[in-house]
Amino acid sequence: MMGIRNRLQVFSGSASVDLSKRVCAKLGIKPGDIYIGKFPDGEVEIKINDDVRGADVFVIQSTSAPTNDNLMELLIIIDCLKRASAGRITAVLPYFGYARQDRKAEGRVPVTAKLVANLITRAGAERVLTIDLHAAQIQGFFDIPVDHLYAAPVMTDYLQRINLGNSNLVVVSPDVGGIKMARAYAKKLNADLAIVDKRRIGSKQTEVMHIIGNVSDKNVLLIDDMISTATTISEAAIVLREQGAKNIYACATHAVLCGNAMEKLARAKLKEVILTDTIALDSAKIKSFIKILSISELVGEAIRRIHNSESVSSLFI
Repeated sequence: MMGIRNRLQVFSGSASVDLSKRVCAKLGIKPGDIYIGKFPDGEVEIKINDDVRGADVFVIQSTSAPTNDNLMELLIIIDCLKRASAGRITAVLPYFGYARQDRKAEGRVPVTAKLVANLITRAGAERVLTIDLHAAQIQGFFDIPVDHLYAAPVMTDYLQRINLGNSNLVVVSPDVGGIKMARAYAKKLNADLAIVDKRRIGSKQTEVMHIIGNVSDKNVLLIDDMISTATTISEAAIVLREQGAKNIYACATHAVLCGNAMEKLARAKLKEVILTDTIALDSAKIKSFIKILSISELVGEAIRRIHNSESVSSLFI
């Protein structure tokens, strides 16, 4: 065990290169030397250029779009490290793709989140570190230890620095499923709580019904774990403005931002959209109202504690 603890190495998949560099800077180590390429037929080619025998290895890779490519790359890196005799392999997934397929909502559909958990375990990962799972029960899909961190401390620290917690604030959950997260933010920011009552009218469309709570003449903070198509957030912002809300902010951990999501956010006229770097964004596409916070210190501290066999539980708040 001492051999493992004395050798910490962090490698990055192609989806999380910049985040991995920031994490390594936090840890005071150099990123692991890895070659990631493709064979002429498009198959992933991996080569680990560092000696990893007996080392405690962490692989940072978000399985964001292109999801299948990034997932396959992660599995191959893990397999490569396993065959290179790494002492322990921890898969660090800042964003866990396929998390929304966590149950059978109707007949003859897969539970893909469980399948992905099986694949990561079977590839050779002995531990998983992830942030703000879309469904917390996914932790139970793994038969290996899972450390599930929350980006809330990073978010609330920023919100307090811009004094949003002292500005007649109401924290709003854009749907009933996000109440628990919104309540935690409201408590931390000493703010009131409101809920958007939303009904789904199709697989890709939602209809906002009304607001439960008072937002009139208040600053509003919309809270969600991810912004995907941005339909939920933008529709909620429109209704909140109709109900008399003043400045409207949105806060989400994962910047999935599919299709024309950025344009929807722009049309919603949000004061600021606060996201993290769990998913890398093209800097050329980031609008002026977007604020990106880094979770590198949170991830770096978690890696340090796991490597040193220290408690990680204090980071779960």
